Amino acid sequence: MPFTPLHLGPGLACKALLGRHFSVMVFGGTQVLMDIEPLIGILRGSSVLHGPSHTLLGALLIGLIAGLSGKPISSWVLQRLHIPHYPLSWRVAFASAWLGSFSHIALDAVMHSDMHPAWPLSLHNHWLHALPLDVLHGLCLGLGVLALPIIAWRCASSSRR
Repeated sequence: MPFTPLHLGPGLACKALLGRHFSVMVFGGTQVLMDIEPLIGILRGSSVLHGPSHTLLGALLIGLIAGLSGKPISSWVLQRLHIPHYPLSWRVAFASAWLGSFSHIALDAVMHSDMHPAWPLSLHNHWLHALPLDVLHGLCLGLGVLALPIIAWRCASSSRR
């Protein structure tokens, strides 16, 4: 399913570990951009849903687009919602976007047989079924659940300062 919230689990874990050096908004936006191609494929009834956007080259390009668009959009949204935040640097925006796009490739490659992550160099997906699907989903969900209290603690600590 495109736009799966399970992709956000690793993003929340990155936020818990990296704090202000990571943007969940840019990471999340990257997840949506990554799944535009599969969504179009679903709407058109295509048999292959994961094409060029789900390759390492596609992740590089989508990460670039997400970093360029994510910084101004995230800053604007946070400002409009009056959410206190550290200024979002270009470095953080691109790091968050590329972590988003490349982690998306890694997670999807484990479960989708129509993916060719190393295209055009290879049409083989070496990661397919590297983990059982329930384990993959459990890891993503578990990372998110474990990260939430850490993120909440950090937010509470920074608001007290």
